[in-house]
Amino acid sequence: MIPQPGERPPAGIENAGDGLAEPVAPSAVGDHGLVDLHTGVLALLEHSTLCFSARDVLSVLGRKGHGKFEGEVVTDQFDHGFNGRLPGRRVKHRMKRNWLKMDEKAGWMLRVETGINDPEGFRVRRRVRRRGRRRTEWVPLRKSVASLFRSREVAQQSNARYLNALAQVDDPTPGLRGLDTFTTRKHPAQGRTVKAFNPVARPDAQLFVALMSGEHAVHGFANRDLRAKLAGHLREDPKQQSAQISRLLHRLHVYGLVAKIPRSRRWRVTAFGHRVMGASVRLRQLHFPAFYAEAA
Repeated sequence: MIPQPGERPPAGIENAGDGLAEPVAPSAVGDHGLVDLHTGVLALLEHSTLCFSARDVLSVLGRKGHGKFEGEVVTDQFDHGFNGRLPGRRVKHRMKRNWLKMDEKAGWMLRVETGINDPEGFRVRRRVRRRGRRRTEWVPLRKSVASLFRSREVAQQSNARYLNALAQVDDPTPGLRGLDTFTTRKHPAQGRTVKAFNPVARPDAQLFVALMSGEHAVHGFANRDLRAKLAGHLREDPKQQSAQISRLLHRLHVYGLVAKIPRSRRWRVTAFGHRVMGASVRLRQLHFPAFYAEAA
């Protein structure tokens, strides 16, 4: 790009990259998707605010931290939604007059953006004259139309490094989706509902332990096997016990925790069932007591 006569240099360069979530209409996402994105955004904001040091910010922006650096690096977080603005959150890292920020808009768009207002801290490879000879060197980036291509390149690289750094953040979304799946009442047929499970309730925890018993790992389990393990919680009449277990197996099947073994009367625990029930048992027996003690 060649500057034309009388053309003013740009005041600053901004480059945005929607690398984490494509902007879509809220109606197309649904409440469940909004909750998932909102939860993931909170984890990203917390990580970028608490775990990004000044040296990390310099590295993401393509600068080296050294003793000759003069300036300050500031990170701040802000919740906006006043004065008619779209509600959301943003975290902003500032290095002198340059900045890198991550914006979340109402739970349906996440944007990473780099702004360059002081380009002299960056370098561009350009033809220069040294001692009467023209040569190609890395020189300070200038605020000019001719340097826009390099400013855009620096901003894009900064966005990419920032997204790569955030990729290490653990995403709680799959676990929360699994939790929501079997704790929300289902309607498999019109006019009929199936009761949800409670991951910390004693009866459900005992059921999960019985289902995940190692003796059922190879050949699965039948109605009578589950009756034997849950006899203390069933009625005395054997026929009523069998009916209770049948209804319980139907409930487990609706939620995807167990599946029928073809051409048999036996059942097996699904991979999803192992993950969800195992996590529920650990939550009740290990994590909840520890969290309860910490909160005292």
